Amino acid sequence: MNTEIDSKITDSEWEVMRVVWAQNNVTSKEIREVLQQKMDWKPATTKTFIGRLVKKGMLHTETEGNKYIYSANINENEYIKSTLDDIFENICNKDVGNTIVDLISKATLSFKDIEKMERALEMKKKSAVEEVPCNCVPGQCKCNDHNCSSGH
Repeated sequence: MNTEIDSKITDSEWEVMRVVWAQNNVTSKEIREVLQQKMDWKPATTKTFIGRLVKKGMLHTETEGNKYIYSANINENEYIKSTLDDIFENICNKDVGNTIVDLISKATLSFKDIEKMERALEMKKKSAVEEVPCNCVPGQCKCNDHNCSSGH
């Protein structure tokens, strides 16, 4: 793929991408039908978001007769991981653990999910540190104002 991808997308564009990821190859009509049910969008609204995603390089377009077929230029799991990486890169290292705990506490999880997390945590214990060092420059977080050993 030679297209430069602008992976910053809006909540509405996420809705379109979820349809494309779920269906792999999809027409604008199929996208419109799904989002008409969920979002009650007019066809022009959906077309606008599709156009933006094509321009951002998130969607690939092929023509088949008089129809456009859309597919994703980026895998859903890769995109979600990349988005989370961006979030964690932009917060204090000391906040990462609390943020993960918050995500877990808000999520609906299966027993299988919890087992996977427990295994991952057991592995993480092998490389755990006594205290996570702050990675911010002074003035970007409260670590310099307060002793952060108790968290932010």
